[in-house]
Amino acid sequence: MLSITDLYFSFFTPAGEVRALNGVSLDVEEGEVLGIVGESGSGKSVTASVITGLIQHPGRVKSGEVIFDGRDILTATEREMRKIRGSEISIVFQDPMTSLNPVFTIGNQLVETILLHTDMSPRAARKHALHMLELVGIPSAALRLKQYPHELSGGMRQRVMIAMALSCHPKLLIADEPTTALDVTVQAQIMDLIKKMRVETNASVILITHDLGLIADICDRVIIMYAGIVVERGSVDEIFTNTGHPYTIGLLNCLPRLDRDTDKPLEPIEGVPVDQLNMPEGCPFASRCNHTMKICLTDLPPEFELSETQTARCWLHTVGGGEPQEVTS
Repeated sequence: MLSITDLYFSFFTPAGEVRALNGVSLDVEEGEVLGIVGESGSGKSVTASVITGLIQHPGRVKSGEVIFDGRDILTATEREMRKIRGSEISIVFQDPMTSLNPVFTIGNQLVETILLHTDMSPRAARKHALHMLELVGIPSAALRLKQYPHELSGGMRQRVMIAMALSCHPKLLIADEPTTALDVTVQAQIMDLIKKMRVETNASVILITHDLGLIADICDRVIIMYAGIVVERGSVDEIFTNTGHPYTIGLLNCLPRLDRDTDKPLEPIEGVPVDQLNMPEGCPFASRCNHTMKICLTDLPPEFELSETQTARCWLHTVGGGEPQEVTS
């Protein structure tokens, strides 16, 4: 369904080049849920923006391919991308209040999306909009069509965004932290809705989040990103039970667990994220890693294959040629 190869993307600012994506490659199969995990600034949302063509100045794709359904969408014109967005690729952002227009009713915005990407009449489009609101579990859907975004709760607005994203039956849904700032009950409802949509439409889903609990609940495969680089990829079971990168281990150690001693404090990842204005020559995680070796400071590790489905970009998996020397100071 989607294949990204060696994608490099930077923001060219007065302070210099911010290297947001540094050779990102990933694939999404039809009907699959792929999770993308990482700290703020790791490149998750930038990847989504490139896929959907929502790139704004001063950002620019330097190189790479983004093949969607057999087409390189990086070569598509804005007119072509407008046809793809909403009909074939839809995105749900983390803050629905900034995504919905505050001066138009929910009905106007839903109907506009449907009319733009289908051949429905205005009457049929409004009927379909009502059906979509009912499908995502919004009570009194006919009333909600007449209301404005500020009249709905955060969870209701997020449901409207999902209804809008699914209204034209896209092949790929990108959910960019769709449960941020929602209470736990609403989070569960939103994720159940995405699961239901996946089963009923066989759409592919990219779930972007920092919540590993959501990843474990819904995803088939996971990609771990750090400083615009994919540092680990694998199935959900592999990522949680056979972790291959120190950064992923650090993320897991930050989570409260039922099988952990309640008196033992959580273990934060020490240090701060790398400055992407001045990317290091070696592994970008080296300054925060407990296993840093000399080679980590000078050479970016390749992706080592840990299994048929799992890779990790870490020199700890070096085979042959002797063992790298650990840094002593």
